[in-house]
Amino acid sequence: MVGDTGGYGQESRPDASGHRAVAQEDELRIEAWAKSRENCLAEAVAAMVECFADVAGVRPTGVSRIRLDETCDEDLLAALLDEILYRLDAEGQVPVDVEADEAEDGLDVRLALAPLSDVRLTGAAPTAVAWEELRIGPGPSGWSCACAITTH
Repeated sequence: MVGDTGGYGQESRPDASGHRAVAQEDELRIEAWAKSRENCLAEAVAAMVECFADVAGVRPTGVSRIRLDETCDEDLLAALLDEILYRLDAEGQVPVDVEADEAEDGLDVRLALAPLSDVRLTGAAPTAVAWEELRIGPGPSGWSCACAITTH
């Protein structure tokens, strides 16, 4: 999967990309950082998946491509994470790798997917993205994003 889960945030490792999650009562707070917006979005997906599943060593059984229309960066982050939640809930699939590329008026995303039954579950699966705590934007060392994810 993309990133470096051992990082301490963009502020302390400006050349790296990565992500982390912090458990809070009925939700998790995920944070991601990277040089580009697209890589930051991919890191956010990795952070969300690692909150509930260990996908290390899991081989994908399929690849899916999605196109997200751009309205604003916050909408792209929310739409991408909602897409992951939909695939998890409706199709029983979890991304084991993700790549995001800028496209004209949007974002092209490639998801390498595996059945949920092929991964080791490590926690409760997320159910929703909290809009009120969602943020994404550029900074002096690249892009960063954060949001809360409900897990009940």
